[in-house]
Amino acid sequence: MKKLLLILMAITAVYSVDAQIKTPQPSPFSKVEQKVGLTDVVLEYSRPSMRDRVIFGDLVPYGKLWRLGANANTKITFSTDVTIGDNKLKAGSYAIFVTPNETSWNVVFYNEASNSGLPKEWDDSKVVAMVNAEVYPMPVKIETFTMTFDDLTSSSAVLGMLWESVYVGVTIEVPTDDMVLANINDVMNGTPTGNDYYAAAVYYLQEGKDIKQAKTWIDKAITMAGDKVAFWQLRQQSLIYAKFGDKKGAIAAAKKSLAAAEKAGNADYVKMNNDSMKEWAGM
Repeated sequence: MKKLLLILMAITAVYSVDAQIKTPQPSPFSKVEQKVGLTDVVLEYSRPSMRDRVIFGDLVPYGKLWRLGANANTKITFSTDVTIGDNKLKAGSYAIFVTPNETSWNVVFYNEASNSGLPKEWDDSKVVAMVNAEVYPMPVKIETFTMTFDDLTSSSAVLGMLWESVYVGVTIEVPTDDMVLANINDVMNGTPTGNDYYAAAVYYLQEGKDIKQAKTWIDKAITMAGDKVAFWQLRQQSLIYAKFGDKKGAIAAAKKSLAAAEKAGNADYVKMNNDSMKEWAGM
């Protein structure tokens, strides 16, 4: 019995030493993953709150470098090369720092991302991009520092920074078009499938490229699909024909898409096709 009590006491002592009180972090960590075109972007930062404090011009002084958040420096990682302002950044991770002012922020991308806050010794040679971004007043207060990816397109996104009553955005451009065109060229020089022809045609339509080539590819895709052609494929064919200037062909394709959409019970495509046919009939 005495031996058993000693063992229990030892276990209790070990547990007491290892036990720790866990409380919420005042500036919780956040990780945002965003696909921009074909580029993976990962943003990691900590989020302080106002807590009845005046932020810009007080807690965060104007004219002084700020870590952009709290705790470790804010880090952004790109899976491909990107362009920020007039600067090309290689794929990799970067710290972001800012110098805020009333009407604009100086936003800096720094190629050493392992600091805890600001670097102990600033090195201008590690600055890979510097952008002066306008400050936009917000109609509401933003209690917690927030970073966003806004205005997404296939080739760009705006990195948004919001706190207190201001919004600041920096445009990040990605090489989607170069990557897609290289991919299309490789596939078309091989043995493309119907899906390949369809994807290439839709990309050409969406990006305003050679519409005659897009028409050739979409026709090939529809032919290869045969009686399994989908209403969304026919919808894209109608849009390509309309862009090409073939109103009659666009309406004919839209009618086929409409019938297939009605059969599938897809109200969205039924409406889109009806709206388009009315528009094209009136042109």
